[in-house]
Amino acid sequence: MHAHDAAATPTPDFEPTPDRPIQLTPKAIDVVRQTMEQEGIQGQGLRVAVVGGGCSGYSYALDFAEESDPEDLTIDFDGLPVFVDPNSARILTGTVIDYVSTLTKSGFTFTNPKAVRTCGCGSSFSA
Repeated sequence: MHAHDAAATPTPDFEPTPDRPIQLTPKAIDVVRQTMEQEGIQGQGLRVAVVGGGCSGYSYALDFAEESDPEDLTIDFDGLPVFVDPNSARILTGTVIDYVSTLTKSGFTFTNPKAVRTCGCGSSFSA
């Protein structure tokens, strides 16, 4: 394996803790920051959630939020606040969020050890 291959692959074997149930790769953090800059919304946070629906039962949702809700877990990723509601945190524990860009597609990927079955689109799963 070449060094550049390793950098492009997320490390799905990170150890989640109650304070940090999910992991964002440096590439994912960079892309979120660039998007916030382009949209003029620096200072906001990233909301990571699981919503019902999709072809396998659950879908991942990423959105920007000005502030966290009172029950949210707020995780600091290199100065980027990430908000996760308690229910989503439970389902997402152990998930690594990465950003991949290939010739055929680009976007955020979720490596969730709890996902029993994922669909072809990669954005919905069952747990």
